[in-house]
Amino acid sequence: MKGDLFSSEHMVRPAVEPGMAIENGKCVRYTVDGEMLARQGAMIAHRGSLQFERKGQGVGGMLKRAVTGEGLPLMSVRGRGEAWFAHEAQNCFIVEVEPGDQFTVNGRNVLCFDASLSYEIKTVKGSGIAGGGLFNSVFSGHGRLGLICEGNPLVIPVSEQAPVYVDTDAVVGWTANLRTSLHRSQSIGSMLRGGSGEAVQLMLQGEGVVVVRPSEATPQRPQQH
Repeated sequence: MKGDLFSSEHMVRPAVEPGMAIENGKCVRYTVDGEMLARQGAMIAHRGSLQFERKGQGVGGMLKRAVTGEGLPLMSVRGRGEAWFAHEAQNCFIVEVEPGDQFTVNGRNVLCFDASLSYEIKTVKGSGIAGGGLFNSVFSGHGRLGLICEGNPLVIPVSEQAPVYVDTDAVVGWTANLRTSLHRSQSIGSMLRGGSGEAVQLMLQGEGVVVVRPSEATPQRPQQH
């Protein structure tokens, strides 16, 4: 069989070591030797001796059902083998979390992560009850976190002298030592008269970085019953 499809550009590379690696920019390959975790439905292929288990809330007192308030369900992958993960052909990135680090991330951008990482669902400080509250997950410990993003993300430095204002539908995550609060850019009256609609942004202050995707969140379609 010949053709561009079968070129080295598309052929998966042999595994070099256990763990997570970018396969082709749209997909993460995880060489499993033990256990890892991923969002349900993200596995697109696997080989070897692997077992997949959906995780419910509070299973074993160790795992939560979701990494955000929107309820992103997780699954564990155990055994020895390889699995490939992707979501809607979004771009994939890997974050190395080192001891002492914390990274706050929106659950819609989580693809998979090492079982050695700890995570805790938290309400974003300063978000109040706007839009039902903003729920993100704070990852800590030591390991790799696979993220997805529509398009190429922007990584914007934040400082005490230069706070950054981000649309709440576009934020991917930020270094967790940053302080957050809601900022209103215009009055309600301005919105009703045909303003831009960018009424509320998340303001980040301190020293660190914020990751922003180059588009707002796509509204979810109502489920058919």
